[in-house]
This record gives sequence, C-alpha cells and structure tokens, in this order.
Amino acid sequence: MSEHTYECMIVGAGIAGLQAAIQLGRYMHKVLVIDNEDGRSNLCRGYHNILGWPEGVSGETLRSLGRKQASKYGIEFTNDFVIDAMKTDGRISVKTKAGRTYESTTLLLSTGIKDRIPSIKNITPCLGVSIYVCPDCDGYEVKDQHVLLLGSGKTGANLALTLTYWTDKITFINHDGEVEQSMLDKLKQKNIAVINEEIEAIVTENESDFKGVRLKNGQTVQGDKGFIGFGGNAVHSELAKQLGVERLENKHVLVDPRTKETNITNVWAAGDLIAHSEQVTIAMADGCQAAIWIHKRLLKNKQ
Repeated sequence: MSEHTYECMIVGAGIAGLQAAIQLGRYMHKVLVIDNEDGRSNLCRGYHNILGWPEGVSGETLRSLGRKQASKYGIEFTNDFVIDAMKTDGRISVKTKAGRTYESTTLLLSTGIKDRIPSIKNITPCLGVSIYVCPDCDGYEVKDQHVLLLGSGKTGANLALTLTYWTDKITFINHDGEVEQSMLDKLKQKNIAVINEEIEAIVTENESDFKGVRLKNGQTVQGDKGFIGFGGNAVHSELAKQLGVERLENKHVLVDPRTKETNITNVWAAGDLIAHSEQVTIAMADGCQAAIWIHKRLLKNKQ
C-alpha cells in the first residue's frame, strides 16, 4: 500500500469524523482524515447537553481532544480541502485543493453543514456562550430570560415560537426576509414583539456576554440572551453528489439507518450531513456506527 493509499479516508474532522477515526484507529486500519478546520463545531463555545460535561464543553476542545486521541492510534491527518471525488474499479480517489490525490477502499463523508450567519459585529465570541443556534441543545439556557431572536423571515419566526417552551419574553429582530401575515398573527398570539430592521452589531460585556443589539437605524434593543435563526444553512454534500449518492431535496444525504452506508457501495456518511437532529451526541453515534460497518467491509474484502 503506497503512502497515498488507505483503507479508509474520512473527509471532515468534525465530531462524527473524529469519532469514526478513533474507532477505526482502534481496529488498526490505515486511515487518512482530510479537513480544512472550518467546521460548524468550531463555532460553538459551549455544548451543555453532552454526557460527562456538566459545565459544558466547546466544540474546539472536543475537536482538539478527538484529534489527539485519534492520532494516538496512528490516524493520519492533513489540513486540506477535497474538491473532487470519484469511484472507479472499486477504488475511491479524491483530489484536494492543494493538488494532492489520495485513494482508498472505503470513504466516510462527514462534511456537515454550515450555518448562515450574517457579518454582524461582535457575534462570533458570543456563539455558544450567550447567543445560541439550536433550541434542542440550548433552549434550557434561556429559561425565563428575555431572548432576542436574531433571524430572518419564516425561519426566525418559527424559532421564536419554538422558544416559547422555555420563556415568554421574546423579541424577534427580523434582520432580513419577509414574514407572512398568518405567521405574524401567531407571533402576536404569543406576545412576541417583532422588529423589522437590520442588525449592525451585538452589544456585549466582557466580549462574549450578550447584552442586546444595535440596529442600523441607531436603535438599541436590550436582552438577556440571543438566539439566531437566519435560515439558508449550507449542506456540504457536493462530494456526495459527485459520487452519485442519493440526496434529499434539502441536499442532506440518505444512508442505511443501521450501517450509515449510502446507496453507493463503500461510501458512508455521518453527522449533520445526513438527515437527523443535528446533535453532537448523534454525530458521535453516527461516526462510531459507520466505523464499525466500514471495519466489517474491510475484513470481508480481505477474505
């Protein structure tokens, strides 16, 4: 096996990809992980619903620890971006932005999705600390507090309604997009105030402590916590499409629910790339499950 030939390649070193790498490393397979360190989990400063981390843990910490753990088992990493993937004669090859070509027997796509976050001053340090993205992850964090829902149109309005499970003090800042009258009526029924104005900056204290927003019209709106719902998230399934992998209309990848293998033999997918609740814990399970079945396939191929 040449230095650029592997038993498995993993594209994307987020939570799912790293969990798969660790499992495959413990099976002692030759594995390459290709990642450009621009994944969604890098943005979250604090996950609070993961077993074993009662005080929360950042995505950056999980990725750093996961990479160190995988490296201990001989997993190779390269900082690069895959631009092309193809399957010929039972082998899978990828080409990267840096001009390199790698080949493997199996492939795991864990390229994830990326949230659309407009260029709003001071927003990044607050993410996962005092401005949240996922209600299933962090709805509890805003319990009984005044939340400013920073969002766009229908997506933002729906998220504002979802958050009424935890708090009845919500203001929806409609940064862009339109809201239908029927939706406005629902917001009014829940006493959710709506402000149609672009957001210029997040007002913070100690860099990451959310205090409100400053609008482009000069108005300042105070709040205890923030939530974002801008819609238009990018599903990174371009490589899957190149390989002929079946996708849903929203571009998420379809997999076998038991094995996580796609409709293309020897191509697996895991994490937010596939259709599920977009939770760190589920991504971990996906990665582990995919790795188990990749191992089974590699063993079968050797028989």
